[in-house]
This record gives sequence, C-alpha cells and structure tokens, in this order.
Amino acid sequence: MAPLQSQGMSGRVLFYSILLTLQYGAQPLISKRFIRREVIVTSSVLTCELAKVICAVFFIAKEGSLRRVYKEWTLIGALTASGLPAAIYALQNSLLQISYRNLDSLTFSMLNQTKIIFTAFFTYFILRQKQSIQQIGALFLLIAAAVLLSIGEGSSKGSTGGNADHILFYGIVPVLVASVLSGLASSLCQWASQVKKHSSYLMTIEMSIVGSLCLLVSTLKSPDGEAISQHGFFYGWTPLTLIPVISNALGGILVGLVTSYAGGVRKGFVIVSALCVTALLQFIFEGIPPSLYCLAALPLVLSSISIYQKYPYLVKKKES
Repeated sequence: MAPLQSQGMSGRVLFYSILLTLQYGAQPLISKRFIRREVIVTSSVLTCELAKVICAVFFIAKEGSLRRVYKEWTLIGALTASGLPAAIYALQNSLLQISYRNLDSLTFSMLNQTKIIFTAFFTYFILRQKQSIQQIGALFLLIAAAVLLSIGEGSSKGSTGGNADHILFYGIVPVLVASVLSGLASSLCQWASQVKKHSSYLMTIEMSIVGSLCLLVSTLKSPDGEAISQHGFFYGWTPLTLIPVISNALGGILVGLVTSYAGGVRKGFVIVSALCVTALLQFIFEGIPPSLYCLAALPLVLSSISIYQKYPYLVKKKES
C-alpha cells in the first residue's frame, strides 16, 4: 500500500510541477499581450491576491474541509505559519525593486539565481533535509543554466552605469539579501506545510491577505497610490486584463502546492525550466528564435533535473 501511495504522490508532484512550469513560462507572454501599459501595477497585484484567496477557498470547499479549517484556524497559528514568510516576501520584493533600478538586467538576473543555493541551505538548516553529492552538483548545473538564460535575456540591455559604491550598496547588496530572504521564506513555507501540517491552500489565503495589507500600506506614499486616487483602481483595465491576473493567481496556488509536496529546492528547478518554456513560446507565437545561450542552457536544465531526481540523499544504515 505504501509504494502505491508514494507513486501517487510522485505523480501528483510531477503534475503540479509541469503545470507550474507551463504557467511560469507562459505568464510573461500573457501579461504582455493582455495588460495595457496604463494599468496600475498595484491594482493588478491586489486583484491577483484576491483571486488567489477566492481560488484557495474554492479548492478547500471542494475538498470538503472548509468547515474544519474554519473551526481549527487561530490567529497565532496563522501568524506562525504564514505571517513571517509573507512579511519576508514583502521585504524581499522591496529590495528587488531597489536593486533592479541600480543594476543592469544581466547582473541582476545572475545574482538573483543565488536564491536556489540559499533555499537548499535553509532547507537543510530548518528541515535537516540533506542533499547528496550528485544533487549538489545538479544545483550548480541548474545555476549555470540560469546564468546562461540570464545572459541571453540581458545581453541586449545596457548597464545603468553609476559609481562602484552606489552599485554595491544599492544594487548588489539588496539583491543578495533578497536571495537570502527568498530561500528563508521558501523553507519556512515548506516547514509550515510539511512539519506543522498547515494546509497549502490556507497558507495561500493567509499570505495573500498579509501581502495585500502590506501593499495597501505602501500605497499611502507611493506613485501607484497617487495614480489610483487620481484615475481610479481599474484605470486602463479591459475584460482581457483578467486573463493574466487569474493565470497568475492559479500560479500562486501551484507554487504553494509544489512547495508543500516537493519542497522549495524543486520549485527552483521549475522556475529555471520555465525560462526555457518562455523562450519556446516566444518562438512559436512571436517568431523570436531562442538565443544560443538558451539552447546551451536547455541540456543543462534537463541534466540537472534528471540527476537531482535520480540520486536522492540516502540515509546510511547503522551497523548492528
């Protein structure tokens, strides 16, 4: 019976991972096509968070556990499981915005990939999940692939310039701190779902609410807040704008499921794989051929995934 359950779980993880890879890969093209430039970013993000909550409540109700979740929910439990990761993600996003404005896109993308290593580190530190030598090698292969994909994406974009100190303290340091925070938050989410048995859907709801509250507070003194006051919340929206918003919300649900069942490290594999999917979709729908960097990265991604799955860490049996 146990092997059958294990096979079912592996199949479910694979299914969620494939869906998330496709969603991540297609999201940039969908957003580019259906979100007009006039749309206020905060309005689309807040609507996406609301859509996540609605979708998560729907899936909890479909499981038949809505009443149980409602009865067992506590504020302390929510803050312990979801409050800290949500606050960390909010801080991470702010740091990324600072860094992106002060680094060229190539340097930013390359440094941002270090979050894969930090996720593996915090997964070991918090959950004591060890990696085999082969899996560590697979992680470095994945980072090499991510760097190649970043070079392909950023090679046509120029540097922002500026003096070295400014670039260091307002560009490099923020993105590295954001990568550390990303790894920590991902590991905390995995800890909450796997150790504390906190529902993935419930975590999505809680983190969306906390994230939305943080975003609403930030609008009090932000350009987006002024734009919403002047033009209205749904300025620039069309009915088609809902397509990328709902797609992004479903992607958020899938992120929670993949983190819960497979862990934050495997989520890193999904994200890098999605970059290859984006390049393929751009070629199919926009006629933009993938760069040589992308073609070089593809076998690295496939190899890293294969090695990581094939050589898991095995606990050594004690000799009697």
